[in-house]
Amino acid sequence: MFDIQEELKKLPARPGVYIMHDAKDAIIYVGKAVSLRNRVRQYFQSSRSKGPKIEQMVSRISRFEYIVTDSELEALVLECNLIKEHRPKYNTMLKDDKTYPFIKVTVDEPFPRVLFSRRMKKDKARYFGPYTSAGAVKDTIELINKLYRLRTCSRALPRDAGKERPCLNYHIHQCEAPCQGNVSAEDYRARVAQALDFLNGNYKPVLAMLEKRMQEAAERMDFEAAIEQRELLASVKQIAQKQKITSGDGEDKDVVALASDERDAVVQIFFVRSGKLIGRDHFYLRVAPHDTPAGILDSFLKQFYAGTPFIPHEIMLQEEIEDCELLEQWLSARRGGKVYIRVPKKGTKEKLVELAAQNARMVLTQDKEKIKREEGRTIGAMKEIASLLGLKDVVRVEAFDISNISGFESVGSMVVYEKGRPKTSDYRKFKIQSVKGPDDYASMEEVLRRRFAHGIAERESGGEFSSFSRFPDLIMMDGGKGQVNVALRVLEQLKLAIPVCGMVKDDHHRTRGLYYQDAEIPIDHRSEGFRLITRIQDEAHRFAIEYHRSLRGKQQVHSLLDEIGGIGELRRKALMRRFKSLEAIRDASVEELAMTESMNRAAAQKVYDFFH
Repeated sequence: MFDIQEELKKLPARPGVYIMHDAKDAIIYVGKAVSLRNRVRQYFQSSRSKGPKIEQMVSRISRFEYIVTDSELEALVLECNLIKEHRPKYNTMLKDDKTYPFIKVTVDEPFPRVLFSRRMKKDKARYFGPYTSAGAVKDTIELINKLYRLRTCSRALPRDAGKERPCLNYHIHQCEAPCQGNVSAEDYRARVAQALDFLNGNYKPVLAMLEKRMQEAAERMDFEAAIEQRELLASVKQIAQKQKITSGDGEDKDVVALASDERDAVVQIFFVRSGKLIGRDHFYLRVAPHDTPAGILDSFLKQFYAGTPFIPHEIMLQEEIEDCELLEQWLSARRGGKVYIRVPKKGTKEKLVELAAQNARMVLTQDKEKIKREEGRTIGAMKEIASLLGLKDVVRVEAFDISNISGFESVGSMVVYEKGRPKTSDYRKFKIQSVKGPDDYASMEEVLRRRFAHGIAERESGGEFSSFSRFPDLIMMDGGKGQVNVALRVLEQLKLAIPVCGMVKDDHHRTRGLYYQDAEIPIDHRSEGFRLITRIQDEAHRFAIEYHRSLRGKQQVHSLLDEIGGIGELRRKALMRRFKSLEAIRDASVEELAMTESMNRAAAQKVYDFFH
């Protein structure tokens, strides 16, 4: 048995990382400390005000462990690694883990290539980026290869020169085929040098070159070549316009700002590379009501820069953070050069931070509005249905449907909605075993009996549970009074008290209302509740039909049509060629069936009568 008070006495007064576990031994919090003894004891001192988040976390601690380090910096690195590995519940957490692409130029090769890369390795290649758009990176690489006619193959040159024929790029004039010895290493490297100049943001030579080529092609009446140069010129101008100058110092910077409310936070980052704003991105964080902006920023920086391969020279924030000096040390070690974390107070830098903050606030506001709309479609719609039926609370709904064609391979479906959203992991399908022929009521009775008997057995066994052991707050039947009565009879026999309603359709097979407690309840067709009922009904039907089709192979199709007297193989094939499926044959009129090749009205009537 872990005695917390006894273990607190054993804590060393040394730097390190502490790890909190709950009763199920899950890691719920990871933190670092200059002195483990002082820091961990603070959590369990009743005289200290901790805030609701920490109070809740401490109430769940069953045991803790710790790892001693030689310095606070080592503790910081270890804390970052453990948070990323275990994603503890009470740490402020990034909700997504993004990687950014680079442009890689293999300058260590005799004939270099320009490549797309997700990682910046410690090799002899040159890397540009990171960029926020993978699509933009691919477009830029394609443009560079067209401009300078660089190779895209993976052949080892010059070793493999002349061993194979040149690829398609050579024949469409997008590569000079160094694989055939058509260009010397010196000339090829001159082209690569121009590509590097382009990637460094020097577009003027390229624009001048393309302008000249376009004019020369037009003068010699080679309009196809002139158009090609014009398109390349437009592409270069587009890339050049995307590079917005933000400073004249040519430094790499990240501008970081956030917006938060009691539940969520959004951090916006502007990426400035070589003095140019090359892109931006935003991140969602899980926060608690009393988390401070400084604390959220501190947690974000540790998680984000622990996972990104590129560390800029400067990071600009909207406010001071607690571990500023320690983070600078850690990031400088990772970068291999000094990294500064600053909070600009005036000038263009301060305006850039404020611009990032404005963008973060805008994303958070838009996201909340989106969440509000989505909750109206889901949770709000479920509450509306509960109110219509006079039920207190409806979270889980199960809907059932039967699918067959004249009793052939009857199947049942069970779809599950929780808080207004489909929970596909709990969907179940049933192949009808005890019913022969097209008896939907008997088939539904079998499905419901099997579903709830299975659930009762699981509950009584006390063993491993599945979705069957969770009973719904409401059962929705695809149909009216008859199907509802079937469900109520099964529940009564199994001694279960679960509300049951029917989803009633009109003569045009469209949802009309709900049948509940021997009465039909009309619903406003413009309401979210009505739309949710329609979605549930359609989903139950879709899932049943899908399962039925999966069971019905070609042999089964033909065996069903075999049962119709006077319909031979020629007519069966003609029907399937025209209508494609049994459902279409069943739904066709006598006139439509008679128009089929090899069919007459008498044969068509036999087919129609068989299905009806």
